[in-house]
Amino acid sequence: MAQIQLGLIGDNIKASRAPNLHHFCGEMTGLDVDYQRLIPADLGTEFDTTFANALNSGYRGLNITLPYKERVVAKLTIDDPDIARIGACNTVLFTEDGPKGYNTDFSGFIAGFRDTLGDIAPGRVVMFGAGGVGKAVAFGLKRLNASQIILIDPDTTKAQELADALNASHDASHDASINGVTLARVGTLDDLARADGVINCTPLGMVGYGGSPVPEGAFPAATWAFDAVYTPVNTPFKAQAESAGAAFMSGYELYYWQGVDAYEIFTGVKITDHATLRAHLLKTA
Repeated sequence: MAQIQLGLIGDNIKASRAPNLHHFCGEMTGLDVDYQRLIPADLGTEFDTTFANALNSGYRGLNITLPYKERVVAKLTIDDPDIARIGACNTVLFTEDGPKGYNTDFSGFIAGFRDTLGDIAPGRVVMFGAGGVGKAVAFGLKRLNASQIILIDPDTTKAQELADALNASHDASHDASINGVTLARVGTLDDLARADGVINCTPLGMVGYGGSPVPEGAFPAATWAFDAVYTPVNTPFKAQAESAGAAFMSGYELYYWQGVDAYEIFTGVKITDHATLRAHLLKTA
């Protein structure tokens, strides 16, 4: 059995758990998987050379992380129009037709939402943060047929650009996966009062970044909430959401499903025993 060579390109990835996830997925599915961290500075190369070396030395694919998710897009064919509009890819599959780009933050959010929250409709969503992960999550909300996506970010220009991209993608798309009308706009804290879902895609709550984007006492009686932060899992935003009675999705679900989606793209093999994989990842965290 030929070995499947995979890698992760990024600058601050020495503590990444991606190799563990992919190696264990290989064991579970009977595949010989090797997954390497590729840090350009440590290799004495630039990103472009690191990418080309992987392409030319038999790698099946790569994960791409900060600060290269947007830079890699120019090298790829991207079939999904929503991922093209996100303008960032974190998964690359090398094919006979050239490198193909995917965003498993986008697909992983959708999978995590359905696995955690079931068939509930996203409804009217207020989302804090319009950066990289925010873009992927916002387009995931669009694919899930959110009725409205209201963006709050200190950089109102960035928030407006994301709203414009979401609206343009809806206006230009009439495929069967989009059954409802998704309208995005820039909002304020006043929009929280009528939110069905609330999302944190800011760094607030991460180790080294205290607090929550939602002021104390302002968390609405929303149906659901999602925090992209998962280090730590118990964040101030999570405490607010649960106190308000919202069903909660942790950022760990995004981490988990984006990794599973990437493995399935690389290998074409579905992961079916999620209980065993989750137990392994928690044991080795």
